[in-house]
Amino acid sequence: MNGKQLVAEALQTVLPDWSLEEVDVKIERPKDEKLGDYAFPTFTLAKTMRKAPNLIAAELAEKIDQTNFEKVQAVGPYINFFLNKSQAGAAILKEILADPENYGARDLGHGRNVSTEYSSPNIAKPMGMGHLRSTMIGEAIARILEKEGFKPIRIDYLGDWGTQFGKMMAAYKMWGNDADIEKDPINTLLSYYVRINREAEEHPEYDEEGREWFAKLEHGDEEAKRLWSWFREVSLERFKKVYGMLDVNFDSFTGEAFSAQMMDEPIRILREKGLLVKSQGAEIVDLEKYNLPPLMVIKSNGTSTYITRDLATAMYRKKTYDFYKSIYVVGQEQEVYFQQLRACLKEMGFDWADDIVHVSFGLMSINGQKMSTRKGNVVNLEDVLNESVDLARKQISEKNSSLKNADEVAKQVGIGAVVFHDLKNYRRNPIDFSLEEVVKFEGETGPYVQYARARGESLLRKSGIKDFSDVDLSKIGAEEWDLVSFMGRYADTIQKAMETYDPSAIAKYSLELAKRFNKYYAHTRILVDDVDEDVKKARLAVVQAVSHVIKSALALLDVKAPDEM
Repeated sequence: MNGKQLVAEALQTVLPDWSLEEVDVKIERPKDEKLGDYAFPTFTLAKTMRKAPNLIAAELAEKIDQTNFEKVQAVGPYINFFLNKSQAGAAILKEILADPENYGARDLGHGRNVSTEYSSPNIAKPMGMGHLRSTMIGEAIARILEKEGFKPIRIDYLGDWGTQFGKMMAAYKMWGNDADIEKDPINTLLSYYVRINREAEEHPEYDEEGREWFAKLEHGDEEAKRLWSWFREVSLERFKKVYGMLDVNFDSFTGEAFSAQMMDEPIRILREKGLLVKSQGAEIVDLEKYNLPPLMVIKSNGTSTYITRDLATAMYRKKTYDFYKSIYVVGQEQEVYFQQLRACLKEMGFDWADDIVHVSFGLMSINGQKMSTRKGNVVNLEDVLNESVDLARKQISEKNSSLKNADEVAKQVGIGAVVFHDLKNYRRNPIDFSLEEVVKFEGETGPYVQYARARGESLLRKSGIKDFSDVDLSKIGAEEWDLVSFMGRYADTIQKAMETYDPSAIAKYSLELAKRFNKYYAHTRILVDDVDEDVKKARLAVVQAVSHVIKSALALLDVKAPDEM
């Protein structure tokens, strides 16, 4: 039984009118650990008990059975619970060591499907650093959902449809060179796209040519389809290389083009319900009752818009996956758009529209510079990952020149550093990326957390102990309690990250655990002769547990945890 359960049961005996579940949801973790391991606020009892919350807290604290606690005390309107350190610590360690892979998991999902759309790069353009945020926030959320018993369906909704591809085709027809494209497809196609956008300022007819080519594609023109298939194929091949570096795997790569084949059904429903309204030659859905701007569904030239395809996509995913939630990891500049999408689906009669979740995130800049594909100001993600690996390799050779698998560890550290830097920030905050800061072994970085675990693994190898099943875990003392009680908070942290769609909660937890372990490592004598053998083994069990939990937390962030660095 975990500490929170003990607290809930102790409280429920003095609050017989409350169910165990009602008590459980009110239990908190004090911000200051000196105030106990758990706290129960009594404000909600004031009305029924007709007393001041501080008096209620004092009375209830007197009645609570303190057998399983070091102490229970009232502090103002709170009842603070201090767990029995050796008893609670042993229980936490036993749980971690018995099943490290599943420690912290709660079966909250019961196998329910959650469609999770993220990354979603545009074909014929390189994956820039701007794609890192969506890709890694989405992957971390999928892993956290999986940990909590949900079944995430990972979807890379490729940007492979729309006027921009008409522009790409127009540019290719004007300046394209097949030999250059074969040599370096993505960067060559990008250069055409940048050029047509730049020159369209003086030649507005280029924009019109782009629109005409997209109209050809929508109407099945053979040459337009050939170019589109070619651009998509070479792009996906390059994307998968980057995903391989990041250890990201998708269940589906169906993008806008796939959804474009299903647009008839949402348009039919909109027409049947009288929701489409003519406006300046286009057809829109009025969303004034939701205090939202109108949605353009069909342009004046008869071509579709993003929303037409997104309506079809949402309907397809509900029908195919019967999702519990449908998550879209997309930049926060699209917040109004997703409000419009939900509102439009509601107007169409779909009550599951409320299950659509827009997980928004802030922009990334590089050394203070904003990125723009249209202007050609793009920092290639693959190049950054390779540079990060090189930097990591250099630092590892300085710290441990005899490391056997140095190249593999450099990949784990370099790529992990880039990913961790992204995820340690609250997703809605804008972030500025500086490679030299990211790959440092000190400070709030991924390598710092990885290195803390590697130190623990080194200690375990020196001890020679691999089996902790017969260790007397009650031998841990006050020095270990700080670490062990914090590991007892892991499950709560995962649940919070899941409920808020915020992987930074896990990253911050892993940083704090690494800091606490480094402090413990520096001040506690473990592998020395004058330490009692049972105490030594109990301390090593703590080190093993820390190693397991850090590895688990990093895995949720899609960051590897090397045993040596």
